[in-house]
Amino acid sequence: MAESESQEGNHYNRGKMVENVKTDMEELLEEMEKLTVHAAWMAYGYMGIQINPELSNAMQHSEEVILMCKKLMEKKWQEVLLE
Repeated sequence: MAESESQEGNHYNRGKMVENVKTDMEELLEEMEKLTVHAAWMAYGYMGIQINPELSNAMQHSEEVILMCKKLMEKKWQEVLLE
């Protein structure tokens, strides 16, 4: 009887381990997809900069404006929270 319970426990542990491996693999594949998309966008951006050097300046200016807007939004949000 104890041997039967031991085999059932081993089967359960094996099933749980397989499920964990599947979950881990899915998470790794999702992360790889994200990195692949990010790398593709970086290459796309790099090619744009190589073709049009002024694009780099425009992108930097856009980033600065976005950061300023973000700071203003955070400040306004804090004001709203204090009211």
